[in-house]
Amino acid sequence: MGVKLRKLRAERGMSQIALAHALGLSPSYLNQIEQNQRPLTVSVLLKLNRTLGVDIQEFSEDDEARLIAGLKEVFADAAQPVALPELQEVAAQMPALGQAVLALHRRHLEAMERIEMMSLRLGDGRSDAAAPTAMPFEVVRDFFFAHQNHFDVLDRAAEALATQAQAQGDALAHWLAQRLELRHGVRMERTEDAAHGKRSFAPERRTLQLAAELNGAQQAFQLGTQWALLEHADTIDALIRVPQLAHDTAARKLARMGLANYFAGALLLPYGPFLAAAESLRYDIELLEQRFGVGFETVCHRLSTLQRPGAPGVPFFFVRVDRAGNISKRQSATHFHFSRTGGTCPLWNVYEAFGQPGRILAQLANMPDGRRYLWVARSIARSQGGYGSPRRTFSIGLGCDVRHAGRLVYAQGLDLQTPEAATPIGMGCKVCERDRCPQRAFPYVGRALEVDENQSRFTPYGFPH
Repeated sequence: MGVKLRKLRAERGMSQIALAHALGLSPSYLNQIEQNQRPLTVSVLLKLNRTLGVDIQEFSEDDEARLIAGLKEVFADAAQPVALPELQEVAAQMPALGQAVLALHRRHLEAMERIEMMSLRLGDGRSDAAAPTAMPFEVVRDFFFAHQNHFDVLDRAAEALATQAQAQGDALAHWLAQRLELRHGVRMERTEDAAHGKRSFAPERRTLQLAAELNGAQQAFQLGTQWALLEHADTIDALIRVPQLAHDTAARKLARMGLANYFAGALLLPYGPFLAAAESLRYDIELLEQRFGVGFETVCHRLSTLQRPGAPGVPFFFVRVDRAGNISKRQSATHFHFSRTGGTCPLWNVYEAFGQPGRILAQLANMPDGRRYLWVARSIARSQGGYGSPRRTFSIGLGCDVRHAGRLVYAQGLDLQTPEAATPIGMGCKVCERDRCPQRAFPYVGRALEVDENQSRFTPYGFPH
């Protein structure tokens, strides 16, 4: 925290004496905080907020934990193992250096992918193979993560529109359809043609076709998405005008759609009423489904966005996985890291949910770094047609740090005080240092593999201690 405070002071062009005077502290006490010899207390944080307008979230430990997790992946297969205390020191005292190392590692991986693609092209004569870089959806995911999955300007605009709709007393979907026609000359049509998907907008004809099988909430979501793309195009374009999206057309288009969908979700579940209901119901997802007339996934996704300055909800992380372990959605209002190397952990309850369809499972999980989390998971299934049509099955996971668990109904009956009561999970076998895990699928790349033909272990792989 001392490094962050020094950086903040330098950005404001203030001396130690000036900042100490502004905060009502002695210069020596402030110097000790900046040198990490004294903790940055809650009272000092509140003074920073009141005096300088500093967002307290800037001093969250989440960024440091995220950086440590990233550095562990970078150095997992280093010739000389890098101990965790060294990584913690870099993250705490030299965060800019740590971020630079991560950026270099990403560029190295991209360069290796290009070399591999060039080898393939030279080997089989294909001349149209493109050199891969970060996938557009990964770029967009990082963009949302950088904003803590909250976009206040869109959230407030959606809440204001929801208030107008509620004042009219009409069904939201019907009211939105009328507004689109009056303000933008867009006429809504229902279609049985599955080729058009859920929503299909023809700008030249000013028609918006929605699939006939969509229910009221689903119609409102699609209409809200179209409203955002038309009414708030300038706002969305301003939000995506960032360096990380500047040179990737596909990523910019994905980000536009993601922000339009964000607006639609905030319209269906307006911030103030939804947060008040979530707090009063102790974040009971099923009761929130019933109150707002939306599905399990929609409620979970919205819960992961409630980080309005001055009125935050529980900072959740949201994931959607399939049976093969692919994470198709990953949104977070705070830190939770899973490796891109070697999949995720089979002991995580989002996978157990597939074996108990429709049932909500709660799990107290413990990561190797000692952080504990409360996870809630449930499987969902969808079908686009009738009998015999293929079904899409996912598991939805919603998690938060254990310090927030007492605010959730799902903490009932769980031992939150005893670390040993939590299930030990990891970021993925290849980067998980737990050596006694019976579920391990791959050896940990951070240590040499120990093979003894005279011994058969209970766990799949052994490591020298």
